[in-house]
Amino acid sequence: MIPEEHKEPTVHKLVCAGPAERVVGVHIIGLGSDEIMQGFGVAVKMGATKADLDDTVAIHPTSAEELVTMR
Repeated sequence: MIPEEHKEPTVHKLVCAGPAERVVGVHIIGLGSDEIMQGFGVAVKMGATKADLDDTVAIHPTSAEELVTMR
């Protein structure tokens, strides 16, 4: 594990639209965000909803897990 004082800060944002909460955008700033965006880009392109992300098992420990555990 990386000591807390050496961890890079990251910021995550999901943009959802409509009653089905379809994911129409993902914003990530931080280390490794380019790699994370590849997977979530596919999900957005396929019409994923917030419920789909909620049902996803997160890869731990990664900052990407923040996107599938947001409430």
